[in-house]
Amino acid sequence: MHRVLATRLSSASVRSASSFAKIVMNTQAAETRGAEESIVVREGMAEILANEKKVFYNPVQEFNRDLSVAVLSIFTEERKAYQKIEPSKKVAQRCSEGITILEALSATGLRSIRYAKEVPFVHQITANDISAAAVESIKKNVLHNGVGDLVTTSHEDATMVMYRHRSDRFDAVDVDPYGSPSVFLDGAVQCISEGGLLLITATDMAVLAGNSPETCHVKYGAISLKSKACHEMKNFQALRILLQHISSHAGRYGRYIQPLISISVDFYIRVFVRVYTGQIVCKGVASKLGMIYQCVGCESITTQPLSMTKSDNKYGLPAGPPVDKLCHYCGHKHHIGGPIWLGPLHDRQFVSQLLSKVDTGEFGTKKRLQGVLNVIYEELDVPLYYLLDRLMSIVKCEVPPMVTFSSALINAGYKVSISHAHKTSVKTDAPNSVIWDIVRAWEKLHPAKKERFESDSAALAILNTSSSHEISFQPHPLANPASRQKKLSRFQKNPTAYWGPGTKSTMMVQTKDSILKKKKNQNKHFKRKQRSASSDESGIMKSFDSPEKGDVVPDDDQTKPSPQKQLKRD
Repeated sequence: MHRVLATRLSSASVRSASSFAKIVMNTQAAETRGAEESIVVREGMAEILANEKKVFYNPVQEFNRDLSVAVLSIFTEERKAYQKIEPSKKVAQRCSEGITILEALSATGLRSIRYAKEVPFVHQITANDISAAAVESIKKNVLHNGVGDLVTTSHEDATMVMYRHRSDRFDAVDVDPYGSPSVFLDGAVQCISEGGLLLITATDMAVLAGNSPETCHVKYGAISLKSKACHEMKNFQALRILLQHISSHAGRYGRYIQPLISISVDFYIRVFVRVYTGQIVCKGVASKLGMIYQCVGCESITTQPLSMTKSDNKYGLPAGPPVDKLCHYCGHKHHIGGPIWLGPLHDRQFVSQLLSKVDTGEFGTKKRLQGVLNVIYEELDVPLYYLLDRLMSIVKCEVPPMVTFSSALINAGYKVSISHAHKTSVKTDAPNSVIWDIVRAWEKLHPAKKERFESDSAALAILNTSSSHEISFQPHPLANPASRQKKLSRFQKNPTAYWGPGTKSTMMVQTKDSILKKKKNQNKHFKRKQRSASSDESGIMKSFDSPEKGDVVPDDDQTKPSPQKQLKRD
């Protein structure tokens, strides 16, 4: 007797969100207690056997894997554009002239199997993991999917695999660790072929977001700043710190990077960069790196590149610092962070190709991919951004609609866009002075209660300063982006309850009968205190209710509960 259970990981309300992996559970009834469960996870064209509980798998990252498949598909097609390859060899078959891929931390092997079955022009994929249980899981899944001619398993330290391939290089290297990828980057930039593709993920967002600047410097060679006003200090700063770190590793070997697309979604960041060799270009990388100056009062941000390019293609040192000792707008001090990557995060032409690939392809998270990629395509190529609600929070004023604030910037002669990382973000080439002029103009229409401000507050200093620009809130047609007009799924809600990076080396598969450890531990400290208080109260009540030795209990008290007991029962 077989019982088949098919369920979607995501609810109907977020069906277009991250996790569309279908789980099929086949439970064979057995007379003995040793009956085994076989769980098959279907994602894209691949299936994995999710029996091994000590192997990591997180269904929330289906969006990550879908995007990686699309990016690799465009990359392989571009690499083989001028070679004649039989159509029958495009997908799921070995291509003698195809690319080689290394998945350094493969876990279940799902990603490698999807690459084998969905990415064209592949010659060989190496699915590596240091865990013996993971390697066994990979072998079973490769055999189950029939891609043994394309996927080779490897049971080694990922860095050693990379170092051994410094001569016989891979065309694409995928590093998706649990935490920081920094220990793998030195090997990754050496084992990648000329013009090859690096796919790097980082999930240690607390470090990159400024919670521990010292740890960030140890891991990434940069100081991260913590800010409420600029969400990019949590997401885009993280992207720019990671890109800076990859660039610094590449530069040691006379190589440089070209970002194709960089995303900050859910609980992680992911960058796709191509690696090239060239000493002359490497010298110019310093002009794409810079420091951040952040005011501790109004949280205004100023950047300064580490180098500058002169007209005769020579390089020079910039004069600095770009800010005074005290902030020009509120009179507070500055914090210094960085260095970060100040160059482009995306290749707009590549993003356009990626959109076409997603529109014509079949992906479980297609709607979300379309929404995020459209926003990325519309993004301005300027570093960092503001959060509108935080800007208004600084001056204790009502928050204007996004279209109204964007219209004011466009009417002032500047460009504006949102960021894919946050729905209230404002990316603009306008200087800080224009931003605060718009804030002051809006505050005049919606006055704040200035009597509540402290005398040395940043808000009072900003609002008492006279404006230098004429501000108009007249609606502008360009203030409403096309992605918003099309009502695309631009900013996704949490795909499932109790979601997140998951537990290391754990199969994050839920069925009707399973409860995540994370769910069981919700409010555990509060519940423990409640149980402790309840037991203490019970002990006190018991001491009141129990007669001391030698006391005579009346007949009425033996049959009728005491007031305390009656109260407890009620």
